Amino acid sequence: MEIRRGSDRFVDRVAGRLSRHGFSFGPHFDPERLSFGPLVCHDDHVIGPGIGFEEHAHEALEIVTWVVSGSVVHTDATGATATLVAGDCGVLSAGSGVRHSEIAGPDGPARFVQVWLTPDDASAAPAHATASVVAEPGAGLVRVVGEGGPLTVGLSGATFDVARLEAGEKLTLPAAHQVYGYITTGALLRFSLAEPLSAGDGFCLTDQQRSPQSATSYDVTAAVPTEILVWTFA
Repeated sequence: MEIRRGSDRFVDRVAGRLSRHGFSFGPHFDPERLSFGPLVCHDDHVIGPGIGFEEHAHEALEIVTWVVSGSVVHTDATGATATLVAGDCGVLSAGSGVRHSEIAGPDGPARFVQVWLTPDDASAAPAHATASVVAEPGAGLVRVVGEGGPLTVGLSGATFDVARLEAGEKLTLPAAHQVYGYITTGALLRFSLAEPLSAGDGFCLTDQQRSPQSATSYDVTAAVPTEILVWTFA
């Protein structure tokens, strides 16, 4: 278990935007924080109304966006346009190359968490898809991306789940070779592998047993109402 505290994330501030990077990004470089398995970027953005990322290009990436609050307008060169609100997820398969933009809606600041993954096929045709996810307290982990979820990603064995917990509610983390968790809101109590975690903190859990049947799972407990995002990689 490696804890990634929110206070240790790389920070970019420009007019109307605050970005916190979990891994080396742009001018921020740390050879110990280049990636976690196929996950090469993990950002938490807060952007003001009508502000964001103007049209730019990506290729050879699977880009997964989870909206925490506000709304984000996505447009891309495939002709896709979508407005994502809190509880919505978007997957942009950049593949052979695509241009896109992400701008906060006019209704107020937007916060979204985004990961970039290295795909199995970097030459695939670009595509974009979205889904709304209902994750109620007591439901445990709700699948968003991957087997059994409404969205797919171009990376075999990868999954993304979200859970919303009431204070005192316990959650069993998936058993997988690599698990990456991030607390968007709330806090977790101390558990067997970690000190208490709060909003903006994350963790990387690696199990040398690559088979889910032999990997170890762990329980976490919410200290207050909490949203946690969890990625797994086979």
